[in-house]
Amino acid sequence: MQSLNIVFTGQKQVETRTEPVGDLAPNEVLVQSHKSLISTGTEGICFARLFETGTHWDSWVKYPFSPGYLQIGHVVAVGSEVPDFHEGERVAARSFHRQYNRVPSLRLHHIPDAVHDEEASWFGLASIVQNGVRKVEHALGDTVVIVGAGPLGQLVTQYTRLLGAREIIVIDPGAKRVETACGHGATIGLNTTVELAARQVMDITDGNGADVVYDVTGNAAVLESALPLVRRLGKLMVLGDTGTPSKQHMTKDLVTRGLRIYSAHDTNPPPATSDYAMWSHKEMVKLFFKYVERRDMRTADLISHRFRPEKAKEAYRLLQEDRSNTLGVLFDWTI
Repeated sequence: MQSLNIVFTGQKQVETRTEPVGDLAPNEVLVQSHKSLISTGTEGICFARLFETGTHWDSWVKYPFSPGYLQIGHVVAVGSEVPDFHEGERVAARSFHRQYNRVPSLRLHHIPDAVHDEEASWFGLASIVQNGVRKVEHALGDTVVIVGAGPLGQLVTQYTRLLGAREIIVIDPGAKRVETACGHGATIGLNTTVELAARQVMDITDGNGADVVYDVTGNAAVLESALPLVRRLGKLMVLGDTGTPSKQHMTKDLVTRGLRIYSAHDTNPPPATSDYAMWSHKEMVKLFFKYVERRDMRTADLISHRFRPEKAKEAYRLLQEDRSNTLGVLFDWTI
């Protein structure tokens, strides 16, 4: 069997290739793609090599490089040691932008019938954001500032609304992104940069700052501007992974106001010793699907662009040239 695959062949170079699928291992499931969502921050950094030598990015991105980890499709075949998935079943897979993927069954998730493909394609980003939201341990009535209203920022907005935030202030230079966040739970949208928003945030919070500030930009320069927005003894969560960590700088706010800085990444779900140890990737995805199923969260209307796989060059060019006007960017394998 042959599969149409999207491959990075070098810096800012992408191709679609027809390649053999290979034999199915006993613990694997063969999945045919319906949709696959681009992780715009991660894949944009990988595509353009926007990272420093010696970082984890540098050791990860080797050519040819297969991008993607948010596949929705159906099961075509099942390995001999896989009891929980069946042919024809719709699944979410942590796998690449490919027409056919051989996926270890542990990286698969069942999708409820009421959750549509485009809604479900956010499952991996939703678990990344859950890592961050859980780690800061919100209190009812928190004032929250979210710097960056891209895909992760949109999900932070919806999760913190569910957790009962008093105010959710979203900051982003992209007008459409801010408008979308306000339609999904943000109480105040500031269509500007974080530097220019500082005075407004202080006015809104009576000069105190926010209980929790999220930096979900992946932009190393933002941390320095986000720290002054945190109230005394407040919290800052770095959720956007930058490729240039040496350019992230602390300010006097960290020590003089006793701030707490947290970070979260896809590879570090809650440790087994924590109070929320039950929240593995599988459990976090199940919770996200439950929220979508009963319309506590909305993700289908976060899709801003759809591309056929053959148009991969156009998709990644868009992310380099006009990312501020994108949200969810999707490959549709059914057209």
